[in-house]
Amino acid sequence: MITLISLLRGINVSGQKPIRMPDLKAMYESLGFNTVTTYVQSGNIVFTSPDQELSRVRGMIETEIERTFGFSVSVILRTRDEFGPIVQNNPFVRRRNIEIEKLYVTFLPVEPPAELASNLFAPVAGADEFKLISKELYLYCANGYGRTKLSNNFFERKLKTCATTRNWKTVNTLFNIVNAL
Repeated sequence: MITLISLLRGINVSGQKPIRMPDLKAMYESLGFNTVTTYVQSGNIVFTSPDQELSRVRGMIETEIERTFGFSVSVILRTRDEFGPIVQNNPFVRRRNIEIEKLYVTFLPVEPPAELASNLFAPVAGADEFKLISKELYLYCANGYGRTKLSNNFFERKLKTCATTRNWKTVNTLFNIVNAL
Protein backbone atom coordinates (compact mmCIF):
# COMPACT_ATOMS: atom_id res chain seq x y z
CA MET A 1 0.00 0.00 0.00
CA ILE A 2 1.08 3.52 -0.75
CA THR A 3 -0.37 6.66 0.84
CA LEU A 4 -1.20 9.40 -1.65
CA ILE A 5 -2.60 12.91 -1.83
CA SER A 6 -4.55 13.77 -4.95
CA LEU A 7 -5.18 17.39 -5.87
CA LEU A 8 -7.92 17.98 -8.42
CA ARG A 9 -7.69 20.96 -10.78
CA GLY A 10 -10.65 23.31 -11.03
CA ILE A 11 -13.59 21.57 -9.37
CA ASN A 12 -16.28 23.46 -7.43
CA VAL A 13 -14.95 26.86 -8.51
CA SER A 14 -17.69 29.42 -9.28
CA GLY A 15 -20.18 26.64 -9.94
CA GLN A 16 -17.91 24.94 -12.49
CA LYS A 17 -17.36 21.17 -12.44
CA PRO A 18 -19.42 20.52 -9.31
CA ILE A 19 -18.57 17.42 -7.30
CA ARG A 20 -19.90 16.71 -3.83
CA MET A 21 -17.19 15.35 -1.55
CA PRO A 22 -19.24 12.32 -0.37
CA ASP A 23 -19.71 11.36 -4.04
CA LEU A 24 -16.01 11.83 -4.74
CA LYS A 25 -15.09 9.74 -1.69
CA ALA A 26 -17.43 6.96 -2.84
CA MET A 27 -15.92 7.08 -6.33
CA TYR A 28 -12.38 6.68 -4.92
CA GLU A 29 -13.53 3.77 -2.79
CA SER A 30 -15.13 2.14 -5.86
CA LEU A 31 -11.67 2.16 -7.47
CA GLY A 32 -10.31 0.04 -4.60
CA PHE A 33 -8.65 2.85 -2.65
CA ASN A 34 -8.77 2.76 1.15
CA THR A 35 -8.83 5.20 4.08
CA VAL A 36 -10.20 7.87 1.72
CA THR A 37 -10.37 11.30 3.37
CA THR A 38 -11.44 14.50 1.64
CA TYR A 39 -10.58 17.99 2.78
CA VAL A 40 -12.63 21.03 1.77
CA GLN A 41 -14.54 21.29 -1.51
CA SER A 42 -11.60 22.04 -3.82
CA GLY A 43 -10.66 18.42 -4.45
CA ASN A 44 -8.09 17.34 -1.89
CA ILE A 45 -8.13 13.61 -1.23
CA VAL A 46 -5.81 11.55 0.97
CA PHE A 47 -6.02 7.79 0.41
CA THR A 48 -4.09 4.55 0.27
CA SER A 49 -3.69 2.53 -2.90
CA PRO A 50 -2.61 -1.05 -3.48
CA ASP A 51 -1.32 0.08 -6.91
CA GLN A 52 1.97 1.94 -6.54
CA GLU A 53 2.28 2.99 -10.20
CA LEU A 54 1.37 6.69 -9.93
CA SER A 55 0.65 7.26 -13.62
CA ARG A 56 -1.79 4.34 -13.61
CA VAL A 57 -3.49 5.57 -10.40
CA ARG A 58 -3.81 9.09 -11.84
CA GLY A 59 -5.24 7.70 -15.09
CA MET A 60 -7.79 5.59 -13.21
CA ILE A 61 -8.97 8.60 -11.20
CA GLU A 62 -9.20 10.93 -14.22
CA THR A 63 -11.06 8.32 -16.28
CA GLU A 64 -13.52 7.55 -13.48
CA ILE A 65 -14.21 11.24 -12.76
CA GLU A 66 -15.11 11.76 -16.42
CA ARG A 67 -17.28 8.63 -16.48
CA THR A 68 -19.01 9.39 -13.16
CA PHE A 69 -19.38 13.19 -13.30
CA GLY A 70 -19.30 13.89 -17.05
CA PHE A 71 -16.30 16.20 -17.31
CA SER A 72 -12.53 15.88 -17.35
CA VAL A 73 -10.36 16.97 -14.45
CA SER A 74 -6.59 16.98 -14.16
CA VAL A 75 -5.29 15.10 -11.13
CA ILE A 76 -1.92 15.74 -9.53
CA LEU A 77 -0.57 13.14 -7.10
CA ARG A 78 1.98 13.32 -4.33
CA THR A 79 3.15 10.51 -2.08
CA ARG A 80 3.31 10.82 1.68
CA ASP A 81 7.11 10.89 1.41
CA GLU A 82 7.00 13.79 -1.06
CA PHE A 83 4.66 15.89 1.09
CA GLY A 84 6.98 16.41 4.08
CA PRO A 85 9.66 18.18 2.02
CA ILE A 86 6.97 20.31 0.37
CA VAL A 87 6.08 21.72 3.78
CA GLN A 88 9.69 21.97 4.96
CA ASN A 89 11.06 23.64 1.80
CA ASN A 90 8.81 26.70 1.64
CA PRO A 91 11.34 29.53 1.15
CA PHE A 92 8.94 32.20 2.40
CA VAL A 93 7.78 30.75 5.74
CA ARG A 94 10.76 31.88 7.81
CA ARG A 95 11.12 35.25 6.19
CA ARG A 96 10.39 38.21 8.45
CA ASN A 97 7.12 40.10 7.94
CA ILE A 98 5.53 37.34 5.85
CA GLU A 99 1.78 37.03 6.24
CA ILE A 100 1.16 33.28 6.35
CA GLU A 101 -2.34 33.63 4.86
CA LYS A 102 -0.73 34.97 1.67
CA LEU A 103 1.36 31.86 1.05
CA TYR A 104 0.38 29.32 -1.62
CA VAL A 105 1.82 26.27 -3.31
CA THR A 106 1.20 25.54 -6.97
CA PHE A 107 1.57 21.83 -7.70
CA LEU A 108 2.83 20.55 -11.06
CA PRO A 109 2.57 16.92 -12.23
CA VAL A 110 6.31 16.69 -12.96
CA GLU A 111 9.38 18.87 -12.64
CA PRO A 112 9.37 21.16 -15.68
CA PRO A 113 12.19 20.94 -18.22
CA ALA A 114 15.01 23.39 -17.50
CA GLU A 115 14.41 25.34 -20.72
CA LEU A 116 10.80 26.08 -19.73
CA ALA A 117 11.61 26.76 -16.08
CA SER A 118 14.34 29.22 -17.08
CA ASN A 119 11.76 31.28 -18.99
CA LEU A 120 9.62 31.94 -15.92
CA PHE A 121 9.42 35.54 -14.88
CA ALA A 122 6.98 37.62 -12.85
CA PRO A 123 4.43 39.07 -15.27
CA VAL A 124 4.11 42.37 -13.45
CA ALA A 125 6.54 44.15 -11.20
CA GLY A 126 5.23 44.20 -7.68
CA ALA A 127 5.29 42.48 -4.36
CA ASP A 128 4.25 39.00 -5.55
CA GLU A 129 7.04 36.43 -5.55
CA PHE A 130 7.49 32.81 -6.51
CA LYS A 131 10.16 30.16 -6.33
CA LEU A 132 10.22 26.87 -8.22
CA ILE A 133 11.57 23.92 -6.24
CA SER A 134 11.26 20.61 -8.06
CA LYS A 135 7.53 20.09 -8.85
CA GLU A 136 6.21 22.91 -6.64
CA LEU A 137 5.98 26.64 -7.11
CA TYR A 138 5.94 28.47 -3.79
CA LEU A 139 4.04 31.74 -3.99
CA TYR A 140 3.85 34.80 -1.82
CA CYS A 141 0.93 36.92 -3.01
CA ALA A 142 1.25 40.17 -1.10
CA ASN A 143 -2.15 41.44 -2.28
CA GLY A 144 -3.86 38.04 -2.10
CA TYR A 145 -4.25 35.22 -4.61
CA GLY A 146 -7.32 36.79 -6.16
CA ARG A 147 -5.25 39.74 -7.39
CA THR A 148 -2.03 38.04 -8.46
CA LYS A 149 -0.94 37.40 -12.03
CA LEU A 150 0.76 34.24 -10.73
CA SER A 151 -2.31 32.08 -11.41
CA ASN A 152 -2.61 28.46 -12.51
CA ASN A 153 -3.26 29.70 -16.05
CA PHE A 154 -0.07 31.78 -16.07
CA PHE A 155 2.11 28.87 -14.96
CA GLU A 156 0.31 26.41 -17.25
CA ARG A 157 1.03 28.62 -20.29
CA LYS A 158 4.67 29.16 -19.37
CA LEU A 159 5.41 25.56 -18.38
CA LYS A 160 3.09 23.80 -20.86
CA THR A 161 1.55 21.59 -18.19
CA CYS A 162 -1.38 21.55 -15.78
CA ALA A 163 -1.13 23.16 -12.35
CA THR A 164 -3.28 23.49 -9.27
CA THR A 165 -2.78 25.80 -6.29
CA ARG A 166 -3.54 25.40 -2.59
CA ASN A 167 -3.18 27.90 0.22
CA TRP A 168 -0.62 27.26 2.93
CA LYS A 169 -3.25 26.29 5.49
CA THR A 170 -4.59 23.58 3.18
CA VAL A 171 -1.08 22.28 2.45
CA ASN A 172 -0.37 21.98 6.18
CA THR A 173 -3.72 20.36 6.90
CA LEU A 174 -3.13 17.77 4.17
CA PHE A 175 0.31 17.13 5.66
CA ASN A 176 -1.30 16.51 9.07
CA ILE A 177 -3.97 14.23 7.57
CA VAL A 178 -1.45 12.13 5.63
CA ASN A 179 0.74 11.77 8.72
CA ALA A 180 -2.21 10.64 10.83
CA LEU A 181 -2.82 7.62 8.58
